[in-house]
Amino acid sequence: MFLTRLISGAVLLAAAFFLVNTGGIFLLLVSAVLALIGMYEFYRVIKIEKKNISYVGYIFAVIYYVFVYIQSCGCIPAGIFGEYCSFTAAASLIMLMGIYVFTFPKYKIDDICGIFFGIFYVAVLFSFLYKTRVLYNGKYLVWLIFLSSWGSDTCAYTVGMLIGKHKIAPELSPKKSVEGCVGGVCGAALLGFIYAWIFLEKMDAGHDLRLICGIACALGSIISQIGDFAASAIKRNYDIKDYGNLIPGHGGVLDRFDSMLFTAPAIYFALYFFI
Repeated sequence: MFLTRLISGAVLLAAAFFLVNTGGIFLLLVSAVLALIGMYEFYRVIKIEKKNISYVGYIFAVIYYVFVYIQSCGCIPAGIFGEYCSFTAAASLIMLMGIYVFTFPKYKIDDICGIFFGIFYVAVLFSFLYKTRVLYNGKYLVWLIFLSSWGSDTCAYTVGMLIGKHKIAPELSPKKSVEGCVGGVCGAALLGFIYAWIFLEKMDAGHDLRLICGIACALGSIISQIGDFAASAIKRNYDIKDYGNLIPGHGGVLDRFDSMLFTAPAIYFALYFFI
């Protein structure tokens, strides 16, 4: 099991390096596909994946990614793109409620809420990986997402194993400690600072990014851990171990990227407001 997890982890890391470094529409397409798979995993957990109404979620996820691509190409102003995001939210909810009304009592309100939630919890949050990549200096700054997610996990695990004594959420994650969580935040901040220090000369920023990247990674780590606990809470609610088995040794897409779903928008907005 450990060897399988190690090999698939190495493959994931290599694939992430290639995709993120390449960027462009290729990264967007892969992100969209992973988001759709993640939505399917979530819908399967809440037992609506076989219901025809679930296709509404997939359709609007694709529409949203089309808007993301159009905005990244500069075809529409950012302000107008904000309206398109509002359109995605409003139109998807109106359509879902329309189907709910005209097919009553075929579907329950829980189905509607689950589908609507899946669009934003998975598809929209996942898109911030691409959105960070297309920022100015995004080729370098996008790696802060991985540092404050996977790097934070590693630091938290190490510190927790060494000195962890006080449980932070025993009913959700019995092995996670307060010390580990703090270690994850401090470790992510340090990783962000060191990363910016190494690549500072390559980034055309006009000012020192080391402190900004350190703070962004610290914030990203905090949000990342909330995302991890949130995913654990959902799995506890439905009494499952993993969302899927797509990635050997790691589970499904949501099992591997649960914390990154929260980290990506946290890093994006931290960079957007700080730089």
